[in-house]
Amino acid sequence: MTLLTHEEYKAIAADLTFPTQAFIDGHFCPAKSGKTFDSVNPATGAALAQIAACGAEDVDFAVARARDAFEDGRWSRLHPRDRKEVLIRLAKLIRRNARELAVMESLDSGKTIYDCETVDVPETIHCLTWHAELIDKIYDQVSPPSDNHIAMIVREPVGVVGLVLPWNFPLLMLAWKIGPALAAGCSVIVKPAMETSLTTLRLAELAMEAGIPPGVFNVLPGGGETGEAIGRHMDIDAVSFTGSTATGRRFLIYAGESNLKEVTLEMGGKNPAVVLDDAENLDRVAAHIVNGAFWNMGENCSAASRLIVQKGVKDALLARIRAHAREWPMGDPLDPVNRVGALVSSAHFEKVASYLGQNGKAGGPKVLLGGKAEAGFVEPTILEVARDARQAREEIFGPVLSVLTVDSFDEAIALANDTEYGLAASIFTANVKRAIRGARAIRAGTVTVNSFGEGDNTTPFGGFRQSGFGGRDNGIHAHDQYTQLKTIWVDLADDGDEAVQ
Repeated sequence: MTLLTHEEYKAIAADLTFPTQAFIDGHFCPAKSGKTFDSVNPATGAALAQIAACGAEDVDFAVARARDAFEDGRWSRLHPRDRKEVLIRLAKLIRRNARELAVMESLDSGKTIYDCETVDVPETIHCLTWHAELIDKIYDQVSPPSDNHIAMIVREPVGVVGLVLPWNFPLLMLAWKIGPALAAGCSVIVKPAMETSLTTLRLAELAMEAGIPPGVFNVLPGGGETGEAIGRHMDIDAVSFTGSTATGRRFLIYAGESNLKEVTLEMGGKNPAVVLDDAENLDRVAAHIVNGAFWNMGENCSAASRLIVQKGVKDALLARIRAHAREWPMGDPLDPVNRVGALVSSAHFEKVASYLGQNGKAGGPKVLLGGKAEAGFVEPTILEVARDARQAREEIFGPVLSVLTVDSFDEAIALANDTEYGLAASIFTANVKRAIRGARAIRAGTVTVNSFGEGDNTTPFGGFRQSGFGGRDNGIHAHDQYTQLKTIWVDLADDGDEAVQ
């Protein structure tokens, strides 16, 4: 997509009309309590719109309508070909409205328009199309029990699903969840993050235009009360959550104290980028490290937030990292020249700023680059830290790279695993054996070799330990979250045949 000028993006922003109400059973409606909350532009602090603040009553109403839709089969029993066509129409409508969605996303989240235009919206379209095309290509199985029996193993949609979204990739994480959930035939209750509700509400409108039946796609903006009501609801069959580890734990409690609904969690990370002393092309390595650490302002669960570097290449690599980091200008998110925008909220800004330290004073981190924070913006920052420092152990979720030095391969791998998380990791080396050994030894759901990345729509994404629970997003494996396996056992024996067990 060709980028516009700063002035053109500002003109589009000035013309936008924001959706503000919940979307239930094919209609926009206020919260039953009448309550609202402000959706704020993080870059300016100005309120964009007042959004319906849904509560338990709204969840009850939406779940009832979603259950009706699921049970009468208007979507769940629609021919797979027809579901595919509807989701492809939705992807086409998103493409037709891509610029509007990109600007809305940037205003609501503080993300740069550069990222919204070149990554978030295109990947949202691709994700929905990929899962749509998969609908009539996932085959069930037949087991080989005996000549007198047939055992069919079939997938069925799990039912009504709660989808609880994070604020860092509003559109893309929505696509990661509704793609396989709607493909499977489920009805969905989507709860966007309070900080970033606008594009999810707009996409619900496009979903109706595409032909998704009323009751199948519902959106309930709100805060913790809404999330808890979804997690505890006795008629929601499964919840898929992306967000912090602390909040993810609550959904396990909610499920345990209600109907034991299935729960899939994609949570935090403190992801290592291991650079060994035989790594080739340090300039390219540095570009990957910078992208991994500062893309989306570091508000990324798979961000490369720990650089674990062998001392033989440390100085040369850091010089190149500093040079590449200076190519990431910070400023107005609607200016396409900027690669670093505003952090999502004032509360999150204060949290990230607290990690910047005092430049080595009193045992604090040594600032190698950046370190400034002002009015919602944190510039790309590189810190050299001790292994027990909070900057080395806690998920910062901001544009902060912590540097740790090691002597050997074994020390690097041990340090990479010295975390409660296990979402993603990278290893840079020219030695294929060490690359594979390292990738196998690092306890993380995705390990990239000589690059930063998360895979793509074809590969499962999720974590080990406190980074993930219960399943994966992306790939065919994502459909496991939204389907149940059923065995259908058919006895073929004639009345006179001896029964075979």
